[in-house]
Amino acid sequence: MKLGIEGRWALVCGASKGLGHGCAASLAAEGVNLVINARSAQPLREAAARIGGETGVTVVAVACDITTPEGRAEALAACPQVDILVNNAGGPPPGDFRNFTRDDWIRAIDANMLTPIELMKSTVDGMMERGFGRIVNITSSAVKAPIDVLALSNGARSGLTGFVAGLARKTAGRNVTINNLLPGMFATDRLRTTIAAAAKAQGIDAAEAERRRAATVPAGRFGDPWEFGQACAYLCSAQAGYVTGQNFLIDGGNYPGTF
Repeated sequence: MKLGIEGRWALVCGASKGLGHGCAASLAAEGVNLVINARSAQPLREAAARIGGETGVTVVAVACDITTPEGRAEALAACPQVDILVNNAGGPPPGDFRNFTRDDWIRAIDANMLTPIELMKSTVDGMMERGFGRIVNITSSAVKAPIDVLALSNGARSGLTGFVAGLARKTAGRNVTINNLLPGMFATDRLRTTIAAAAKAQGIDAAEAERRRAATVPAGRFGDPWEFGQACAYLCSAQAGYVTGQNFLIDGGNYPGTF
């Protein structure tokens, strides 16, 4: 199915690897030109060359810290116009909330709530004026089913979710949609690092720890970032203009609830 977004421009954050890269690659496969962002320059340049070489679209790599005003300004300036915005930032560290300081909370809220809001603030009016816009926020399955050791993520991402719920209803009439993607366990470097740390603490092999963790998912495996990217591309499509303010859980069936 053609998604009707060929020739548009997207800003995709955290796109050098993992879920952000999956989203960028899927959009590029639909003919979308990209500005991709990450902190580390070399992996980002490699990702840009790979995606551009495979799809033929224009891919501009902007290595910066998107959580800072300067980083956001640099990324936005590199994009001729933002038709599609994919907000994505690494999750804050796990731990006992009793040990988190005020600075820990501010960093989490800044990265996972305020930065996406600032990027939406910078782009949504232009989208509405042009009569097309798609915003996708990569949050977490913890928004749907909070995880006790992820207090920082639970709080910051839930705050973003509440904000989006209000804004999305104000922009839909101008063909600008805002939705959230809630990933469960996907085969990313972050997940592997987390599992490796748990394996070391338990005194077991990392590969065995991965096998055990994957077995807890009803699908029997971790998600593929490509699958996640395909879901993102659909939400950015011309066909998805009637879908807004939604939270799409992609977790292989891990969440046990009906709603």
